[in-house]
Amino acid sequence: MLTNQSKLFSLPKDHIYLNCAYMSPLLKRVEEAGIMGIKGKSNPTSISPSDFFKNTEILREEFGKLISTEDHNRIVIIPSASYGISTVAKNVDVSKGQNIIVMEEQFPSNYYPWKSLVDKNGAELRTVKAPKLTEGRGKAWNEKILESIDENTKLVAMTHVHWADGTLYDLKAIRKKTQEVGALLIIDGTQSVGALPFNINDIQPDALICAGYKWLLGPYSIGLAYYGKAFDNGEPLEENWINRAKSEDFSGLVNYQDSYQPGSLRYEVGEHSNFILVPMMLEAVRQINTWGPENIQTYCHNITKDALNRLKGTPYIFENDQYRAQHLFGIRATKGLDTARLKELMARDNIHVSVRGDAVRISPHLYNNADQISLLVDRILEL
Repeated sequence: MLTNQSKLFSLPKDHIYLNCAYMSPLLKRVEEAGIMGIKGKSNPTSISPSDFFKNTEILREEFGKLISTEDHNRIVIIPSASYGISTVAKNVDVSKGQNIIVMEEQFPSNYYPWKSLVDKNGAELRTVKAPKLTEGRGKAWNEKILESIDENTKLVAMTHVHWADGTLYDLKAIRKKTQEVGALLIIDGTQSVGALPFNINDIQPDALICAGYKWLLGPYSIGLAYYGKAFDNGEPLEENWINRAKSEDFSGLVNYQDSYQPGSLRYEVGEHSNFILVPMMLEAVRQINTWGPENIQTYCHNITKDALNRLKGTPYIFENDQYRAQHLFGIRATKGLDTARLKELMARDNIHVSVRGDAVRISPHLYNNADQISLLVDRILEL
């Protein structure tokens, strides 16, 4: 069983950071990897052609372990979630009469590419709204998603957990329904992968897109994506030299190649060898694999369960365990949320959370403890 890991981070002891869904702190070892990368660029005599490929290959392997796939050539390095999702949108043909499904209040990076696509082609962007329920909301929302998928559905673009309140979606059931109607399933794993188990073989998404600076504990401006067979032989967003066949041969780069690197590597961003960000991302994913996302879920459950039980019977509600994540969840105010008063109370104890709609979004990690969650609930009950 995992114990508190705050010693591995540099968070100030007089602050309570419950906002990993906003941005994770860096592990000390990730920070050190970045510093080493900067120093390496200061002396480029130490950077060889093989260095353009070595760490990226290892990073793909480590991310493959995290999402349970050995097909590493389907894993690519991206600069952002929007880049990875826009790559999918560029390779999807949709026409009038068809629909693309998204969730209500989905994060903009997983909304705008689809809005643009349907506007150009006269298709429907179908939004599945969250039920206005105080109990059974997650279960009812999952049922509505399944009901919304029909024979005209081209694609379902969603997350594993909702970014605002941690509602957990039944991706296996949704995948089954999409397969029945021949629709694609595109998952934005930014708010889940790294803290919540995700198995490519079980869920079988057509694409999985993850920004790296949240639950993957990496730096800003790097992420990882997986593209399935549906996107074999597609068109990348950009044409860069390193994604072409034989790019390892620096002396022959002007022997231009029509073919790409194998698998999905054509979709990698230019300069993805980044000698600062890649080593940082690699150290972060290695540490997550050492911990195990299932153990992170257990730890977060153990430090939050007692404090959350104190909210039962109050005007503040939260989803039951079956339909919410343990690392990210919302406490909703049934009588309205006084955000100004909340901000004042949080500042009193240097507690960092986010407000999303009428929910206080709480996103703990291994650097938090039960006493911190208890203090947070104390302050919420003062509202």
